[in-house]
Amino acid sequence: MMVGQRVRRLRQSQGNTQAQMASELGISTSYLNLIERNQRPATVQFLLRLGQVFDIDLVEFAGNDEARIAAQLREVFADSIFKQSNISAQDIEDIAAASPIGGEAVYLLYKAYRNLSERVVVGIPKTEMENGPLSSSEFIPDNNSSPREAVLDYLQSEQNYFPELESATSELIPLLNSKGVDLISSLAGILESRHSVRSRVLPVDVMGETLSRYDRHGRRVLISEALGLEGRVFQMALQLVSMECLDIITDIIDKAKLRDIPTKRFLKDQLTDYLARSLLMPYMTFKEAVDDLRYNFVLLSRRFNVPIEHVCFRAASLQKPGARGVPIFLMQVDAAGTLLYRCSSNKFYPPRFGGLCPRWNLYGIGAGAYSVWPSKICTPNGIQFASFSIRTPSPSVSKMQGSEPTLVTIVGCESGQAQNFVDADSLRFESSDQSINEITFCECMMCQLNS
Repeated sequence: MMVGQRVRRLRQSQGNTQAQMASELGISTSYLNLIERNQRPATVQFLLRLGQVFDIDLVEFAGNDEARIAAQLREVFADSIFKQSNISAQDIEDIAAASPIGGEAVYLLYKAYRNLSERVVVGIPKTEMENGPLSSSEFIPDNNSSPREAVLDYLQSEQNYFPELESATSELIPLLNSKGVDLISSLAGILESRHSVRSRVLPVDVMGETLSRYDRHGRRVLISEALGLEGRVFQMALQLVSMECLDIITDIIDKAKLRDIPTKRFLKDQLTDYLARSLLMPYMTFKEAVDDLRYNFVLLSRRFNVPIEHVCFRAASLQKPGARGVPIFLMQVDAAGTLLYRCSSNKFYPPRFGGLCPRWNLYGIGAGAYSVWPSKICTPNGIQFASFSIRTPSPSVSKMQGSEPTLVTIVGCESGQAQNFVDADSLRFESSDQSINEITFCECMMCQLNS
């Protein structure tokens, strides 16, 4: 296995010279140099020693960095500006394998180009033009990305798993399991006993479009009657973890080194949601449940008394070393087709730029609200996936009162893992019958990204 770039990055992150690292590993400096330059493959003994000395997870260390970067480069070279370059899929694989760092730099440059292009199309405000040329620092991708895009990139870089948040709720979890007390009463009791905060459900004509808010003066959590039981439970859990774990959330935000206040606020919202899910669906309890119920999203929602979309988000965070769930991708799309959320721990790469495949029945047309619509996906690179679309209301009172759900949460896995999902039983991957909700590729950005 050629892992030269990863070994070099590990050594540099430790602040070691080649001689120092070689000494710690009990090998010669020249041998380490050959490994770093990909002129010698890393042996099993070398990797085991590396894991022991530097306390690293070898599964993550030997993960698919090259595959991720190759997918990013496919997105770059699918742009029309490279139409005459005739860069093949093999060329892209070679670039990613030869220099993952260089490939990632190309992707960051492309992100900056796209952000600049969008500003030119929309029009740079007159005040900016009057102040003279924009500095290069204004085109740093993290600065120019929308808060949502910057945060989603950060969550993906963390593999959508935060061990410090998982452990933060450990003290509260036993309090929710009081015998003879329902979940919503337990949450209300904890809020009142630990923070002197009461909860109250109010009519829609009082709450308006707001589903939930915290009344600081009255020390009350006010919840709209538009929310069902699961929604009310989740809003109360959000309030509890935001009061219990603020320091941990702040520490993660500071370490993320995000540049502007809107982006930090959006990350805070995402981390608070993560904490609430961690509280209501404790990691190992949830992991055992998804294994037993074969990722039956409807039953999992009922068992844990949480909205079904949060079951999907929780499933995507099962990334604990030694106790991982099925590698899945997760996306959330609104009625206009806007990609609101994306993450992936398998070989499917949701597009960052451009839309989703027009052949994909994302909205599960033909399925009812809160039901799961399974589909087979065949991407250009020959990999098959099972995807599951779940339609749910938008987080808005007016849209909740409408006749049709306005959000779609999509979970997907590779075909080899489909047996772990009860909703995939009808897809029959061993069959060549294309009438079973099968989507084949076209020339859209998503298909090119997964070519």
